[in-house]
Amino acid sequence: MGFNAPTKLQKIALPILLPDPPQNMIAQSQSGTGKTAAFVLAMLSRVDPSLNYPQVLCLTPSYELAIQIGNVAAKMSKECNDIRIRFAVRGEKVERTARLTEQVIVGTPGKVVDWAMKYKFFDINKIRVFVLDEADTMIGSVMSRFYAQGQHYQTFCIIRELPKECQKMFFSTTYNDSVMDFAEALIYNPVLIRLRREEEVLDNINQYYVICSNPGEQYVAISNIYRVVTIGQTIIFCCKRRTASRLAEKMTKNRHTVALLTGELPVSQRLMTLNRFREGKDRVLITTDVLARGIDFEGANLVVNYELPLEHNIDRNQKYQADCETYLHRIGRTGRLGKVGTAVNLIHSPQAFKTLRQIKEHFGE
Repeated sequence: MGFNAPTKLQKIALPILLPDPPQNMIAQSQSGTGKTAAFVLAMLSRVDPSLNYPQVLCLTPSYELAIQIGNVAAKMSKECNDIRIRFAVRGEKVERTARLTEQVIVGTPGKVVDWAMKYKFFDINKIRVFVLDEADTMIGSVMSRFYAQGQHYQTFCIIRELPKECQKMFFSTTYNDSVMDFAEALIYNPVLIRLRREEEVLDNINQYYVICSNPGEQYVAISNIYRVVTIGQTIIFCCKRRTASRLAEKMTKNRHTVALLTGELPVSQRLMTLNRFREGKDRVLITTDVLARGIDFEGANLVVNYELPLEHNIDRNQKYQADCETYLHRIGRTGRLGKVGTAVNLIHSPQAFKTLRQIKEHFGE
């Protein structure tokens, strides 16, 4: 698979995760440091191929990330023909009377809750290893709103049903202190690894902003960027699906070739768009924060924030509070594994400039 030496994270994590007795872990490390390879190897090492039922469960926040992790697991287990992987994501169907025989399940919270708790397609009490990727976003909202709250509450319900002896691993690029405290409360006696420093992520990503006096200038700036992008690929982030769709429609109308990926599109179209971009068939991808976390794009050397990310469910008096963690994840789609990347932020209003100032202050820039 092209691995010549372990990353710093892998050097520390694997000697802890692989031996017996199994050890729980909460790990934090910057984008592109080999987190996926570390926990996938640990997952696969615990599988007993002679047992035809799910033994490993990996949970992710999005369809795209689940597919990416499952594909990595398939490559790493290529020589282990008896290990089988099943995706528990939107679009996957199971007969109502069926029982899953695959040893590894990679999926999203809603589908896993349906399969494990509603339809009993597999016994969650037999899970030996549980991995939570992008853990901060998966558990963060449960702390303040302890009721049915989408995938956050579903994630908590799944963790609550896991057997005590199950090895649990939480991985993410970002954790604030309160989320870290909550994560430690969810699993017994975890080993903590915190390698990621925000300034390390920013060191190899050049960041710029462009002042646009109105949305029209904002579009002109995007068009100019499109014209000069001749090498590599560009990801354009919007906050809303509607904005992303309108931008893609306008650029296509003006004969710019762009791809669009948002959460409202059919999963087959989302996967096709993702594969085309990874293969270099499309140079520009317009998307929302559905692709902000965890997705690897080797050819992406430029990220454009058409709109800066804002916090959700915040106090009305802080209507335009910057979402600094999402900003970090967005620009982390470039500059992977120490490569140099570029991020350009389009500032089209006084409020957007205020948001930019909040981000700069947060990162000490």
